[in-house]
Amino acid sequence: MTPGIRPLIAGNWKMNGTSDSLGELQAIAAGFADASGNEADGLICVPATLLDRAAKAMAGSPVASGGQDCHAKESGAHTGDISAAMLKDCGASHVIVGHSERRADHGESDAVVAAKAKAAWQAGLVAVICIGETREERVSGKTLSVLSTQIAGSVPAEATAANTVVAYEPVWAIGTGLIPTLPDVEEAHAHIRAELKRLIGAEADGVRILYGGSMKPDNAGELLSINNVDGGLIGGASLKAKDFLAIANAVKGK
Repeated sequence: MTPGIRPLIAGNWKMNGTSDSLGELQAIAAGFADASGNEADGLICVPATLLDRAAKAMAGSPVASGGQDCHAKESGAHTGDISAAMLKDCGASHVIVGHSERRADHGESDAVVAAKAKAAWQAGLVAVICIGETREERVSGKTLSVLSTQIAGSVPAEATAANTVVAYEPVWAIGTGLIPTLPDVEEAHAHIRAELKRLIGAEADGVRILYGGSMKPDNAGELLSINNVDGGLIGGASLKAKDFLAIANAVKGK
């Protein structure tokens, strides 16, 4: 982790969660302060259908609620889409933009991601901007150049430590159980920090850079010990309070 930066342990529930899941959220909220020793912030990004109830279930706890995507426009004829202002109205404090699944399944470009980040800021939300390379790009030695391109295109120049979190998610590691080597993670996060400095100057020193991609209780400690890894964006392991709290517990002593 980076000295002086308060870690963020964030969960992305993806297309999972119904009313029956509120108990897990309540358990996460109740246990998070003890698990992290008050040394980290918590966040769970739930489906839009659950957001209002999630915010209420976790109210007053160290765990915030967030959305998983937003439209770049504040309102209008966009059937099925949700604006950042709507997420804010439901109790969100953050929203994920540019997740690899949105980029792949919905063809979202870097420019679209940047527009969504700006929309999030306008609504008073923190944008969690996702970047990461595919397996083919890693094998061909393009990881760092891909990250540079995505940062330049997806992170607006107005980004600050207060309004932006960057999540590095190697696409090939998401949900596969595979992770890059620890030196590879360190190299990627150092490169992201350097590129952010190139884009937004000294403000980049305070931006939280999360690692995402099969972070679990058994590897969280090692990953969180790496310089410039300021927390995690957790997928499957965030669906169960026991697993998510175990990852939060790994923050202690780092």
